[in-house]
Amino acid sequence: MRAYFADKLPSKEVAKRFGYTDGSFLVLAHQFRQNPQREFYLFSVKGPQVAPKKDKVWFDAMKSINIDRGISFDLDFHSIPFHGEDALVEKHYISKRSRKQKGILVFLAQDAKTRVFCYANADLRKDEQNDEILQFVEFWKQRTGNYPQELILDSKLTTYANLNKLNQKGILFMTLRRRSQKMLQLINDEPVSAWRRIELESVSRIYRTPRILDQKIALKDYQEEIRQLVVKDLGHEEPMFLLTNHLKCSAAKLINRYAKRMIIENRIEDSIDFFHMDALSSSVAMKVNLDVQLSLMASSLYRLLALKIANGYEDAKSSHLFRDFIDATGNIRITKKQITVEFQKRAHNPLLIAAGLNNIETRIPWIDNKILRIVLG
Repeated sequence: MRAYFADKLPSKEVAKRFGYTDGSFLVLAHQFRQNPQREFYLFSVKGPQVAPKKDKVWFDAMKSINIDRGISFDLDFHSIPFHGEDALVEKHYISKRSRKQKGILVFLAQDAKTRVFCYANADLRKDEQNDEILQFVEFWKQRTGNYPQELILDSKLTTYANLNKLNQKGILFMTLRRRSQKMLQLINDEPVSAWRRIELESVSRIYRTPRILDQKIALKDYQEEIRQLVVKDLGHEEPMFLLTNHLKCSAAKLINRYAKRMIIENRIEDSIDFFHMDALSSSVAMKVNLDVQLSLMASSLYRLLALKIANGYEDAKSSHLFRDFIDATGNIRITKKQITVEFQKRAHNPLLIAAGLNNIETRIPWIDNKILRIVLG
């Protein structure tokens, strides 16, 4: 700021000298002009913070169209790769490239039943990522009055200390435990009689009957005993270690439920392929947060359309829904009080009509309160 405002150096020269892109430096300069008396070198506050306003608005909008509040949620991180030279962007693991590189870390929460994204935060630094799960549960309690009933997460999403906090709040969870050579050796030393074989539902071929070792163990930073399921013969070379505070649920149900967590990764991939979520527009967290939120809103609306249409479209990708229902021609008539969109006849229109989407009238506040009417041919 001194080089730009006091020494009067050009913005491009200052940005290059201190490792900023031209755009991000201009944003910083604009923010400084808005509040020149701001304090610098502040310590970051740990723990749950207030969720961004956009999340609250979107959350309330979902309630207005009678979407049920979920009780079980799949959680994950996604790294959006950054290809600029901004010095403030941290390196994160990019699974698509199997390496670390500069990127923006995004936390995502998906309703397990409707598969709708209900929370996102792209304003994360490495020292904050472990605690983001606590911010999500506080956000959910603030908006619904209750904590989430169940959270399903990856092994690297948070710490054992935070799992202990979830347990104290009465929140059920399932996560994987990262394997070590010592753990594998202890498991291999267990007698054959300690293992039992179970049968899974909806699992194909030879992986329907894995062997499990059901234990209660102690973990560092976790105050009570925690249940550990070690699973073999599930199609992997090494056994899977599943940690949970579900103490009464059957092992088969727990394994089946955790397997469904993979759906959130499929939804993220769909958002990348169809909604271009990985097309980073800026290194400024506020802009990225908005882009991510808009992408997830679009993804969720497609998912809600699929649930309303049903007839096998519940699991369809967004590109499939777009091809069959959205990418259509029609006529638009605009009058002083109404906008009428008349779609031409198409093979899939009967499905939309059966779902009650014909002759819908919606008042649009930002277009002089005109009525938007959808008519299907």
